[in-house]
Amino acid sequence: MPLVALVALLSACEKDNYTEPKSTLSGQVVYKGEPIGVEEGQVRLQLWQPGFGKLAAIDAPISQSGTYSAVLFDGNYKLVFPKNRGPFKTISKDAASKDTLYVSLAGNQKLDVEVTPYYMIRTPQFSGGENKVNVSLKLERILAGTEGKDIERVSLYVNRTDFVSRATNVAVADMPGADVKDLNAINLSATVPTLSPVQKYVFARVGVKIKDVEDMVFSPVQKVDL
Repeated sequence: MPLVALVALLSACEKDNYTEPKSTLSGQVVYKGEPIGVEEGQVRLQLWQPGFGKLAAIDAPISQSGTYSAVLFDGNYKLVFPKNRGPFKTISKDAASKDTLYVSLAGNQKLDVEVTPYYMIRTPQFSGGENKVNVSLKLERILAGTEGKDIERVSLYVNRTDFVSRATNVAVADMPGADVKDLNAINLSATVPTLSPVQKYVFARVGVKIKDVEDMVFSPVQKVDL
């Protein structure tokens, strides 16, 4: 057998014998056990394996419902959020570990990541009719004082499918932060354009943009009949 063919065969065998990662690390980003809604694919966790030199981080994107999942090799990992990402502040456990989480993975494991959001969206009530989607809600300020930030705007997003965000919507209604006079009484209404093909329902959620924070916090997605 020619040498080149032999090398190719051995290389193919090595690839066939390569062990793929099989353990899954999954969980939710939460505040006191309650999932934090974000924009699909915009916020992510990063996983690092200590002792492996300058290997790149493994990204675990956060879904719009606040869940994450990563398929990994068994071993020790550090979990961190990229700096200045997420509509929340991470929690520092102590001076040594700061806001880094450590996990020893051996088989499938669930790990929720506790954070402190600037605001939480409370009791969103959606209704629809006459090509409009309406919502009433309350906002709870979680971080105050020097750690707190003001609201830039509150937005109602509407889409044909249950993926609803700034980038995927058919209708939007914005309320500037300066117009929010009472956190316990916020109302928005968005006009839905004519949909083709015709659809008698849409999906909606509320997002809150916080000043000097790139990522928004969102309510759960709700199906609304028109």
